[in-house]
Amino acid sequence: MTENCINIKIDPEQVAHTLRQEAVEQLAGAGNEVLLDFGAVPRIDANAIRALEELAGLADDRSVRVVLRAVNMDIYRVLKLMNLAARFRFVS
Repeated sequence: MTENCINIKIDPEQVAHTLRQEAVEQLAGAGNEVLLDFGAVPRIDANAIRALEELAGLADDRSVRVVLRAVNMDIYRVLKLMNLAARFRFVS
């Protein structure tokens, strides 16, 4: 991670809301990297997937890398099946 990295802890009760509000707001002021901590998130729903798609699109437009930390295997599989995994970097 670079020193221009913004860390956002994802609320397991409000994944889509956290992604749409906090992550998108922080993306505007981000340096070159935004780190989203999914450590407390057991699963994601369709709203969260749409929010991740939107976030990935905005990040591409702004040349910001989105890093997902502590993503469990079930979430990773969903992202892989939705062809979203390649748009993110994963760290443990």
